[in-house]
Amino acid sequence: MDPLFLILLLSLAITSPTSSSTSDSLSEGSSLSVEKPEDVLISPAGVFTAGFHQVGNNSYCIAIWFNEPSSSSSPDSYQNRTVVWMANRDQPVNGKRSMLSLLKTGNLILTDAAQSHVWTTTTTSISPARLSLHDSGNLVLLNLKTKVVLWQSFDSPTDTLLPLQPFTRTAILVSSRSQSNFSSGFYKLFFDNDNLLRLLFDGPEISSVYWPNPAYVSWDNERSTYNSSRTAVLDSLGSFASSDNLTFLAADYGAKLQRRLTIDFDGNVRLYSRKMPGESWVVSWQAFSDPCVIHGICGANSICSYDPSSGRKCSCLSGYQMENHTDWSSGCQPEFQFSYGEGESRFLQLAQVEFYGYDYNEYQNYSYGDCEKRCLLRSGHRWNTQGYFYLRLPKAHLFSNTDIKPLTNLGFSCTEKVVDLGREYVKDRVSKPEKFLLWFAYGVGGVEIICIILVWGLLSSTFSKSNEDIHGYLLTATGFKRFGYAELKTATRGFSEEIGRGAGGVVYKGILADQRVAAIKLLGEANQAEAEFLAEASTIEKVNHMNLIEMWGYCSEGKHRLLVYEYMEHGSLAQKLASHELDWENRFEIAVGTAKGLAYLHEECLEWVLHCDVKPQNILLDSNFQPKVADFGLSKILNRDELRNSSFSRIRGTRGYIAPEWVYNLPITSKVDVYSYGVVVLEMVTGKNPTMDVEITDGEQRRLIMWVREKLNGTEIASRIGEIIDPSFEGNYDVEKMEILLTVALHCVEEDKDSRPTMSQVVEMLQHHGKESQWQ
Repeated sequence: MDPLFLILLLSLAITSPTSSSTSDSLSEGSSLSVEKPEDVLISPAGVFTAGFHQVGNNSYCIAIWFNEPSSSSSPDSYQNRTVVWMANRDQPVNGKRSMLSLLKTGNLILTDAAQSHVWTTTTTSISPARLSLHDSGNLVLLNLKTKVVLWQSFDSPTDTLLPLQPFTRTAILVSSRSQSNFSSGFYKLFFDNDNLLRLLFDGPEISSVYWPNPAYVSWDNERSTYNSSRTAVLDSLGSFASSDNLTFLAADYGAKLQRRLTIDFDGNVRLYSRKMPGESWVVSWQAFSDPCVIHGICGANSICSYDPSSGRKCSCLSGYQMENHTDWSSGCQPEFQFSYGEGESRFLQLAQVEFYGYDYNEYQNYSYGDCEKRCLLRSGHRWNTQGYFYLRLPKAHLFSNTDIKPLTNLGFSCTEKVVDLGREYVKDRVSKPEKFLLWFAYGVGGVEIICIILVWGLLSSTFSKSNEDIHGYLLTATGFKRFGYAELKTATRGFSEEIGRGAGGVVYKGILADQRVAAIKLLGEANQAEAEFLAEASTIEKVNHMNLIEMWGYCSEGKHRLLVYEYMEHGSLAQKLASHELDWENRFEIAVGTAKGLAYLHEECLEWVLHCDVKPQNILLDSNFQPKVADFGLSKILNRDELRNSSFSRIRGTRGYIAPEWVYNLPITSKVDVYSYGVVVLEMVTGKNPTMDVEITDGEQRRLIMWVREKLNGTEIASRIGEIIDPSFEGNYDVEKMEILLTVALHCVEEDKDSRPTMSQVVEMLQHHGKESQWQ
C-alpha cells in the first residue's frame, strides 16, 4: 500500500469526529451531523425522535418531534412533523458542517459551520455521561456513575408541555412566530409573581396580560394566589392541574392517547390528542373559544372577526392597508399622513368594535362633542364610554360606506412555504483525500505567506490601512479594546448573571482577564453592518464625561454585537427609588449630575447625541451615588445640521417618559431628552412612577405631570411642597432647593418644546439657585 495513502487514512481517522448511528443515546465523544439525516436519536419504543430539524432553506434546529409511520419516505416529511422542543429556535445553524456533540467533559454543544458555539448545556462531568431520549419525550444528559441528571429538556420547554412534564416557576412556554416560522413569537405562558398561571402578549410596542381576565381579581377567575409552589402538570389521561387551582379535563379524557399542551402562534393554549401515530391531532381543550379576544392577534389598526364555521379573519381599518402580506401580527399602516389641518378630518363611527391599547386617557361624563374636540387636539384613536369607537380620518379617506371590509385573499391563513433564511453554500465536489491534500497545500502556503508578511513588517515602518478598512477593523487605533466573543462569554460565565436590561439588549456582570469588573451588554441580533456598528462604537468611545458611563471596549464577531462598560456598584436609579434608599441630598445631586451628562451629549461632544430614552433605569450610580447616564451610545448620533432637521422612522423611548413630539409626529430635537429628564426629576421628588395613574381626592385619575401641576396651580410652590413630595423624606429636605428642582422639572415637561430649557440652562438653574435664563 502507498505510504502516503496510509498516512492520509490515518489522519482522516484521527481528525474526523465520531458520528452517531440511529439509537436512543449519544455517548461521550460522539456527534450528530446535520449532513446525515440518519443521525438521530429514537426513544426505545419509537415514540419520539431527536435530531436536526429543518426550519428554513439550509437552516436547522436541534429538535424533538413525535415519530410518524414512514416519516422518512417523503423528502418534505419534515414539514409535517409535530415538534415539541427546540434548542436553538432563534439561532438556526447551517445545513453544512453543523454538529451536535457530547464532549468528554460532559458538555453538550451545538456548533455551526463556522465552528461557533450556537447552543450548549454548560454542563461538566468528571465521570462518563450519556445523552438519552426517553419515551416521555424528555432528552436527558446523565452522569452514568452517580446517576445524577446533568441536564434535561423537560426543564427548558419551548412551546409545548408533554404529559408528566413538570411546569414550574422557572419555566415558560413561548409561542412560535407563525405556522412556518419556529422562532420565538409574542405570546407567553408562565407563573407570575402572584403565583398565578398567566398568558402574556409581549408585542413589539406594548405588553399585556390577557388570561385570566385581568379586569377581575384572582378569586373571580377561580384562581388562588395562596400557594408558593408554582407548579402545574398534565397527566397522560388528559387532566391538567396547577397550584393556583386551575384545573381542566380533556374532552376525550382517558388512557392510550398521545397528548400535548401547546401555546400556538396565535396566542391560544390548546390541548391536542390523538389515538395513534399518523392520525391528525384533535383539540380536546382550549383557553379561548373566541380567538379574537386574544391581544394583538391581528396587529395594530386592524379588526378581528370570528365565525365558528369559517374561523378567524383579520381586516384593516378604513384608510389602512396591510403592512406585511404574509404576517398579520405586523398589523396595518395608514394610507394617509397624520398631519391634519383644521376642518380636514372627520370621524367614522364603528359599531360593536373595541380596541385594546388605545384607552390611554379616560374622561368621565364627556359628551360625543367633547370627545371629538379632545381627539382633534391629537392624532390617534379613541373609544368613548357609550360603546362606539370613532376613527379619525382625513376627509379624502372617509368612505360613505361605514363597514370594514376584509382584504381580498388576506385572511387568517399564513404562508406554508419554508422560510428562506439566506444561508447559501457552494457544494463540495472533492473527496476527503483530495480535500486533505488541498488543505495541506493551503497550510504550507499559509505559513509561507505569514513568513513573508512578518519579514515585510520588519522592513516597513507602517502598513497600508486599506486592508483594515476592507476587513472592517475600523477601531484599531481608538484606544480601547476589541474583545472576542468567547472572551466575553468566559468573563460572564456563559452570560449567567443578568444585572439589567437596556435599550435593545441584556446586561450581564463579568470579570475581565485583567480582573476589572465590567457590565457587558449583549445587543439584540444585529441587522446592522459591522462597519456601521464600529463607526458608532468609535463615537461612543470618544464621548468622555464624569456623568456618562465609560465604555472599555466592544465585540463585533459574526452576528454578535456586545459593548463593555464600567460596572456601577449601586445599580440603577430605578432600583434605588424603589427601595427608598436615597435621601434628599442624594436625589438633588443625581438631578444635577444627570443634567450635566445630558448637556455634554447635546452641546459639547464632537458629534451631538440624542439619548431618546432618558429614564431611571438608564441612570446608573457609582460607589458614591454619583450618576452616570447609560445607553446613550447607539440611540441617535447626529452632526450639527442633522440635529436641527432630524427624522426618525419610529417612536423611541419608554411609556411615561416620551415627549409629545413623538406622538404628534413633530421634528425630534434634543428637547425630547429635556422632557424625559423633567419626568425623571418629578419621579425623584414625588416618589411616584409616571407610568402609573396617580389617585386624587375626587376619585378621578391623573398622570404624574397633570397631578403635580394641579397641586401647585395658582399657589406658591413652597406652600404646597409637602403635599407632593416623597413621604420617605420625612421632612428632611431643603425647601429652597426643592422649589428650584420642581420649577426646573415643570419647565422641562412643557407641551411646547420651544418653551423648554436646554440641558445647559437646566444645569445653570440648579447650580445658581434658580435664576431663570431665557429659554427661547
